[in-house]
Amino acid sequence: MKKRWISSLFAGLLAVSLAACGAGGGEQQQPAGGDTAAPSEPQEEAISLKVGATAVPHAEILNEVVKPALEKEGVTLEVVLFQDYVLPNTNLADGELDANYFQHIPWLENTNKEKGLDLTYVAGVHIEPMGIYSNKEKAYKDIASLPEGAVVAVTNGQGEHGRILALLQDAGLIKLTDGVGINGTMADIVEKKIELKELEPAMLPRAIEDPAIDAAVINSNFALQAGLNPTKDSIHLESGKDNPYVNVLATRQDNKDSEGIKKLAKALTSPEVEEFINQKYGGSVLFVGELKE
Repeated sequence: MKKRWISSLFAGLLAVSLAACGAGGGEQQQPAGGDTAAPSEPQEEAISLKVGATAVPHAEILNEVVKPALEKEGVTLEVVLFQDYVLPNTNLADGELDANYFQHIPWLENTNKEKGLDLTYVAGVHIEPMGIYSNKEKAYKDIASLPEGAVVAVTNGQGEHGRILALLQDAGLIKLTDGVGINGTMADIVEKKIELKELEPAMLPRAIEDPAIDAAVINSNFALQAGLNPTKDSIHLESGKDNPYVNVLATRQDNKDSEGIKKLAKALTSPEVEEFINQKYGGSVLFVGELKE
């Protein structure tokens, strides 16, 4: 009888002891060696960016300088090539792109107005001076050599007409209504020594091989892509001083402050990009490198 009572008592004490050790508020068993496992460090979320660009110089800058720099910071950059000036903005607005890098500020502002978009920009990267190029066969040496009534090809993109007309006036080929500045339209031409022929922007470098065309106004990205050097091959070149046509990194309002866009903007305005532009393009592309406040 006594042995049965002691055995029952021992079993009860053992049960109470085990329950106390296993309870949520009780003492927990320590790992072997008495060390508590350190909490794991939170992993930084990977960032992927899809950026639209025209081939030269934009895609070259992105692929050759910016992409490797961003990889070191854990950002994967995909560059999508475009041949026109419309789709990069509509695709950005539709969310198919995270940003684009191909256009200057007046073009962006005009596109927003015409298409009802709300795109913005976060950095100014460079200026591409626009030039007038002679027909390759006729090889006019300078603007003064162009004959009266010469046919000059220009883009059919109305958003660029103000810039082109200002350049043609500066070259003494046309005269515009007083005070229109860079906002002129074809209707503002009051005098002209030339005839204008409108073409798709990408067709302009080929236009200077057409016997019916004497010269063409070509944006530097298409000129460079066609193997033309704006500083050497043009017969009249836009000034870089106080130039409002800064090419920018554009994005949407909803992601302009995202970590990925901030890193991309910083990389595009870096000394490494400045060095690349100066060495690669020899004055045909002018580095700006300003982050928008």
